[in-house]
Amino acid sequence: MTLPFTSSLSARLLAMACLVLPAAGVTKPFVHPGLLHTANDFERMRTKVKAGEEPWTSGWKKLEESRHARADWKPRPLEKVVRGGEGQNFPVLFNDIHAAYQLALKWKVGGDTACADKAVEILNAWSTTLKSIEGNSDRCLAAGIYGYQFANAAEIMRTYPGWKPDDFARCQRMMLEVFLPMNLDFLHRHNDAAITNYWANWDLCNMASLQAIGVLCDRRDLYDQALEYFHRGRGNGALDKAVYVVHPGNLGQWQESGRDQGHNTLGIALMGPICETAWNQGDDLYGEDNNRFLAGAEYVAKYNLGEDVPFLPYAWGTGQRGDRRRQDVIASHDRGAMRSGFELVLNHYVHRKGIAAPWCERYAAKIRPEGGGGGHASTFDQFGLGTLTHTLDPAASDPAPVGLTARKDGGTVVLSWWGAAGADRYTVLRSKDPEAAPGVIADDIRDPVTFTDTKPLPGPNYYVVRGFRDDKETRPSGVVHVSMQPELRLHLDFDGNAADRSGGGRDGNPQGGTSWAAGKLGKALSLDGKDGHVALPEGIAADLSDFTVAAWVRPGTDQSWARVFDFGDDRGRYLFLTPRGSNGKARFAVSTVYGYNEQVIDADAALLSGKWSHVAVTLSGRRGTLYVDGVAVGVNEAIDFPPFRLGRTDRNWIGRSQFPNDPFLDGMVDDFRLYDGALSGEEVARLAAAK
Repeated sequence: MTLPFTSSLSARLLAMACLVLPAAGVTKPFVHPGLLHTANDFERMRTKVKAGEEPWTSGWKKLEESRHARADWKPRPLEKVVRGGEGQNFPVLFNDIHAAYQLALKWKVGGDTACADKAVEILNAWSTTLKSIEGNSDRCLAAGIYGYQFANAAEIMRTYPGWKPDDFARCQRMMLEVFLPMNLDFLHRHNDAAITNYWANWDLCNMASLQAIGVLCDRRDLYDQALEYFHRGRGNGALDKAVYVVHPGNLGQWQESGRDQGHNTLGIALMGPICETAWNQGDDLYGEDNNRFLAGAEYVAKYNLGEDVPFLPYAWGTGQRGDRRRQDVIASHDRGAMRSGFELVLNHYVHRKGIAAPWCERYAAKIRPEGGGGGHASTFDQFGLGTLTHTLDPAASDPAPVGLTARKDGGTVVLSWWGAAGADRYTVLRSKDPEAAPGVIADDIRDPVTFTDTKPLPGPNYYVVRGFRDDKETRPSGVVHVSMQPELRLHLDFDGNAADRSGGGRDGNPQGGTSWAAGKLGKALSLDGKDGHVALPEGIAADLSDFTVAAWVRPGTDQSWARVFDFGDDRGRYLFLTPRGSNGKARFAVSTVYGYNEQVIDADAALLSGKWSHVAVTLSGRRGTLYVDGVAVGVNEAIDFPPFRLGRTDRNWIGRSQFPNDPFLDGMVDDFRLYDGALSGEEVARLAAAK
C-alpha cells in the first residue's frame, strides 16, 4: 500500500519547505540552542570538565583526540552530494559535518574561539555551495542523517557572535531548500514503494531532520509534523511500528530485529535524538506508550550483550507491489554490534526519571567513554561523544517501580513493570479489594521484571509491586486492578435512542444511512449498505487482552467483505468480523502491519442473508474462537494480537470497514456487546439463546 502522491503535491511540499518565515499563529517559541543540547547541558559539561570529574573528563579527552576536532580542518564543500549508485562522494559531507559539530562542542565546552571560527567556516562553505543530494534510494538516507546532523551543528553555533546573521540565514535557507524537501517527500511518498518497504531507520533519519530543521529555522509547523509522524506515521519510523511488539517484562522487539544487528542498533541511535530534541522543547516522547522507546532499547541492548530475547515472527511487504516477506527468527548477523547512542537513553531514563534500564546501562558501559564517528560510513550515522554530552548526575528523588500493567491471559494474569533505578529485586503483592492489606505472592524477581499469576482470585485482583535497593524497600508502584470475571465494557441494545444522532449514547453514534426497525430483541439498527454505520469511542478496546465481542446480525445480501465490526485505523491496524469473506465463510481477522501479519479464524460457512444469526468472537490467551448461534465454528490457537497490541485505534465501527473498497453492511445489527474477558462457551450459548 502507498500513499497517493502527485506532482502537484510535490510542488506544494517544495513550496512549503522553502518558506523562510515561521508559520503564522505560533505562540510557543523554541528553546535555543535546543536540539541535542541546551545551554544548561553545555554549562554542565563545562563545570564537570573544569572540575576534572569522571566520566566527563574521559569523554572530553575523546573529543580532544578526535581528528575532526582540529582547528586546522579543511572543509571540502560540494555542489552535488551523491549517496548510492555511481559517483558516490557523500563521505566528504559527513566528515565535514562531524568536524563542524565537534569543533562547536570544543568551543562551547572549552571556550576555544579558533574552533568556533572553523565550525562557522565549514557551515558557511557548505551553505554557499551545496545545491543537491542525489543517487539511488540511498539519497534519502543522506538527506535524513546528514540533514539532522548539519542542523545540530548549526544550532550550537547560532549563539556564536562571530557567525554573521546573513550567513546564518543562508544556512537556514540551504536546510529548507536542499534537505527539507527530500525529507518531506520521503515521509509522504516513500519513493512510491509499499508503505512497509523501508525499514524503521529510513523514516527515523528523515523525521529527525524534519524536526531539527523545524527548530533551527523556527518553523513550528515542521517540528509538529515530525512529532505527528512519531505518534501516527504510517511508515515504520512511528513509535508503535519501530517497536513492533512489547513482550512481557517490557522487552520491545525492534522492527529491524530480524534483519541484522548493525541496523537494529542504529534504530536506537536515531530515535534517541528525536526524543531528546522533543524533551528539550518541552515534549515528552520518551515516556510515550509506557516508555515504549526504552522497551525497544532494552531489547536491542540485551540481545547484543549475548542474552536471549523473545521474538515474534515479523511479516511485511516489499517493493512497489508490497510482495510479502517474513522473518521467523531474530537475526544473528552482526550480533554484538557496539554502537554509540545508548548513553543518551540510559541517562534520560535512569538519571532523569529514576527508571531502571539495566541492559542499556551494561551496553553503554562496554563502550564508555564514547568517541565520535569512526572510520566507516555507518559509524558516522550518529554523533557519538555521549559520555561527555549526555552523562547526568542521578536525580535526587526516591525512585519506585512504575508503569505496572496487568493483562488477562487465559485464566492467568501477566504483570510487567519498569524497575526503580538502583533496585536489584522486586516483590509482587495482591489483595482482593483496594482497602485490604496486600499479601506477597512472588518474591526475588530480578530479570525480566515480569510475573505471571497462575492462580488469580476468581473475582477482583489488586496488584502492587515493591522494589529493594540494598535491602531497603522502595516506594510501591501504583495499584492495578484485574477482574477474572468477564466485565461488560459496552452494550448497545439499538432500541432507538434518538439522542444518539447528536453525540452518541445508548446506541453508539449512528452515522449516515441508519434507522431502527423491528429486531431480534426489540428494535435493531438497520444499515443501508451505502454509508450507514455506527462510530464507537476512540480507544474502546485499547486496554483489552482477553476479550469477547458478540452481536445479533441479519445480513440483507450476500455481499463479501462487509463488516459486523471493525476496530482499527488508517495505519494498517485492524480487528474485524465479516459475515462473508472471499472464501464464502464468515471470518475474524486481526493485523498490525497492513494485513501482512494477519491472523484469522474462519467459520465453516457464511452468515445467511435474511436470517438472524448470533455471532461471537472470544480470545483467551492465544486461543481465539468464533461462534455462530452459540456453537464454536472456528478456532485459532495462535492469535498473537489481542486488542491492546493495536493501540488506541480511532476508527472503531459497526457496519463499516477500514478499507474504502469494502462495502458497508447492508442489514441489521442488534444487542452488540464488548466484554473485558473471554466468555465461556456456555456463556456465549446463553447469549445466543436469548429471546
